[in-house]
Amino acid sequence: MRISLGHIDTYDDRTAAFAHQLGLGSVQLHTPSNLPCENGYWSLAELRELRDRCDRDGLVIEGLENVPAQHFVKVQRGLPGRDEQIENYQRTIRNLAKVGITLLGYNFLTTYVWRTDMGGLGRGGAAVTGFDLDVADRGNALAAYKLTPTEPIDEPITADQMWANHQYFLDAVLPVAEQEGVRLALHPDDPPVDTPLGGATRIFTSPAALVEASRRAGDSPAWGLNFCVGTVSEMNGEESVNEVIDTLGAAGRICYVHFRDVRGTVPRFTESFLGEGNLNPARVIRRLHETGFDGFLIDDHVPAMVGDAGTWGDTSSEAYCSRGRAHAIGYLQGVFNALGID
Repeated sequence: MRISLGHIDTYDDRTAAFAHQLGLGSVQLHTPSNLPCENGYWSLAELRELRDRCDRDGLVIEGLENVPAQHFVKVQRGLPGRDEQIENYQRTIRNLAKVGITLLGYNFLTTYVWRTDMGGLGRGGAAVTGFDLDVADRGNALAAYKLTPTEPIDEPITADQMWANHQYFLDAVLPVAEQEGVRLALHPDDPPVDTPLGGATRIFTSPAALVEASRRAGDSPAWGLNFCVGTVSEMNGEESVNEVIDTLGAAGRICYVHFRDVRGTVPRFTESFLGEGNLNPARVIRRLHETGFDGFLIDDHVPAMVGDAGTWGDTSSEAYCSRGRAHAIGYLQGVFNALGID
């Protein structure tokens, strides 16, 4: 197990320096602006340029996650044109393998991540986000936010349709990923509510649903979970987190971990600093370690502290290199040291 600097939207000299200052040797990137994806897939040239830049900076790329939403939304929604997007996704997988990047995270949040409060106050006045299903259900556009704009949904998408769309995707891409030695890692639905948000029903909203996703992937070594601890904590706190570790972790299905937490569970919760939320971070990390998990953890959705340039959703490099992020990574490093995890 190790800690990586993750969820990077723009890789530049500032983020590279930030990683080194924190004593980290690797990075994980989230829909990075360094990859224009002009033809609907991440090209070999742009991936190689990014890989070479990280190599020059002395940083390993652990993996990438989430191709741009506009190049994946037809797959998620089962719309005409999804076969072309899947072909582009297959090409991305092959190009990743050619530059030695063997992990690609994805999500099936066709209306992406929703919050109903982007300016909440956490401990000491830190800026945090929150979600309240009652507010979201009222459909107040001024209160409910989606962080990645997508085209509106004309016809509601049912749970059965979402499962079928996901299976169609898996059936098409897993054979390619297996052939290329690339693992695909599913992110749970955030927030994990069964009520449709923005017209689409969410399906990866419980530990049982994540286990079902694993079952439907068959015995493919190319499928796994992006274990977003915070999203699973939103389900039922540490109990649901433990259930995922004891099932998918023990089965070797966890590819990597987004480590954050919240206070409260659905239908309403607020994001928080590590150590003041639903779970005990040290207990969770020890449990992960005991399953034999040997992947990487990143921090995720950190509160914005005094002097930070922005809150979650601000993709600028200045905002990214924040006090809140440094606090979360330092906290995780302390837990690792205390538990004797190298």
